[in-house]
Amino acid sequence: MRSGFWHRINWRNLAYGIAALAVLGALISLMGFISMKSSEQACSTVRVIVLGNEAFIEQKEILATLVEKYGELQGRTLESIPIHDMERDLRQIPYVFSATVTTDMNGMLTVRVRQREAVVRIIGNGGPDFYIDQEGLKMPVSLKYVPRVPVANGYIAEPYNGVLDTMHGQVVKDIFETARFINADSLWSSQVVQLYVNQQRDIELVPRVGKQQIILGNADSLDRKFEKLRLFYSKIVPKTGIGAYKSVNLKYAGQIVCERDEKFNPEDNIVTKDTI
Repeated sequence: MRSGFWHRINWRNLAYGIAALAVLGALISLMGFISMKSSEQACSTVRVIVLGNEAFIEQKEILATLVEKYGELQGRTLESIPIHDMERDLRQIPYVFSATVTTDMNGMLTVRVRQREAVVRIIGNGGPDFYIDQEGLKMPVSLKYVPRVPVANGYIAEPYNGVLDTMHGQVVKDIFETARFINADSLWSSQVVQLYVNQQRDIELVPRVGKQQIILGNADSLDRKFEKLRLFYSKIVPKTGIGAYKSVNLKYAGQIVCERDEKFNPEDNIVTKDTI
């Protein structure tokens, strides 16, 4: 009877089970040791990393903000440093898109901050200037850094209270979409230097080369409208010269409406069918 009982035991599985328990026990002991060591580990170094293409904020400003609120960080135990509170406070800075704070076993505290990226600067009627970032949020203008983005001005009545805020009016939403389209194309980002909103609330493009009034209208069908503008520069301008027209209207579907400058005199208006 006894020999049969021992024969029925799967010794290999039993050995695996014992080994697994031993490994688990070792891991629990190691985790306990690490936890005890991390609670005693002092912060030896603070590293601040600012990510993004802009320069709204600097490393020293981030560090100064944290030290002002939480005191000197170096020399304190890592366990006593409220990293989640720090992340929350850094995200309150209008120019910060995201923030993470981490520590390691060597006592290094690492702060990673990603900046917001501006798409366009808005100069409104009477209110403060502001930028719109890639997420479509309004943020304040910096006194020390000016990003190279299109400027929009004219008849823009958009409220702004100096903090992160969403866009309200359709005109500003159309400006944002237009500026984002321009920034994504190297040709248009080089040629279009400014956006202007006229009294009819139409967006006009201010070109780097030429003095034409280029009427875009709203942000509908931007691909189509800019292809018509490309046709104007590539097909019409070589035949007439860059100064032949005082306005180019892209608002109407299927055509480009070009108004000649008076000094050229052949016709008051030319309508070129859109053959793109």
